Amino acid sequence: QVQLVESGGGLVQPGGSLRLSCAASGIVFSTCHMGWYRQAPGKQREVVATITQYGSTNYANSVKGRFTISRDHAKNPVYLQMNSLKPEDTAVYYCTAGFGPDYWGRGTQVTVSS
Repeated sequence: QVQLVESGGGLVQPGGSLRLSCAASGIVFSTCHMGWYRQAPGKQREVVATITQYGSTNYANSVKGRFTISRDHAKNPVYLQMNSLKPEDTAVYYCTAGFGPDYWGRGTQVTVSS
């Protein structure tokens, strides 16, 4: 059974930083395409960043230069380092696995507010 468990969300002021983590089980992590998506209230779910098994990354234009996705093949997690956070980054953030994506975590809430 595939499980993706996100952590690291919370409340942060504009301009602040957060690091999200995703622990995966039930998949061959080292060969999996991984990603982070988000869904803000009243909006459609959107891709934030993806990383291939080889470490190639892609980012949504809205987060380029502020967010960094990374993975640790030895320890399993996928990370999303979020800097210079803006109120419009407020959303539930989901970890994903596979190209579909095929698997989704339950999400972690990120709220950017003063």
